[in-house]
Amino acid sequence: MTPQSDEDEVWRQIVASFNDPAEHDSAHQPWPDSENLPAEPPRRVIKQSDEEDLLREDDLADDDSETDTERSDGEEEEHYVPPPPPPLPKTDAATKIAWLALFGGPAYLLLSAALSWNLQGWMLFTAVAAFIGGFVALVVRMGDGPPNDSGWDDGAVI
Repeated sequence: MTPQSDEDEVWRQIVASFNDPAEHDSAHQPWPDSENLPAEPPRRVIKQSDEEDLLREDDLADDDSETDTERSDGEEEEHYVPPPPPPLPKTDAATKIAWLALFGGPAYLLLSAALSWNLQGWMLFTAVAAFIGGFVALVVRMGDGPPNDSGWDDGAVI
């Protein structure tokens, strides 16, 4: 027999046994027998008490008298309301001007194009220079080191 025919025979056996149930040998399982699921889940029958039936009848009677606003108020009380977010950090004037230039230059160009304004050369140059200058200012101010308040441990620095 050639190695190819042996391999073909193994594949035929795998395909033939694909739908066969697996053998359950508790000695070879990596988990305890108590965690095995039964073949058919047990059925549970829950009987309602007389008190629950009476409560349901009372609830149905009360539901007819409530209005939609009362129901929505009750539903809103159960929702989670997150705490207010912390305030944004304060920025200095140079950073604010850089952000204004970064977005203001292209915004002015888009506005002038949308309204068909005739731009003079110096206006176009100022808008493009504001965009480039704002970008460069933000990159330069970004810094390449850790923050001053990070302490002596910089974490995993390679």
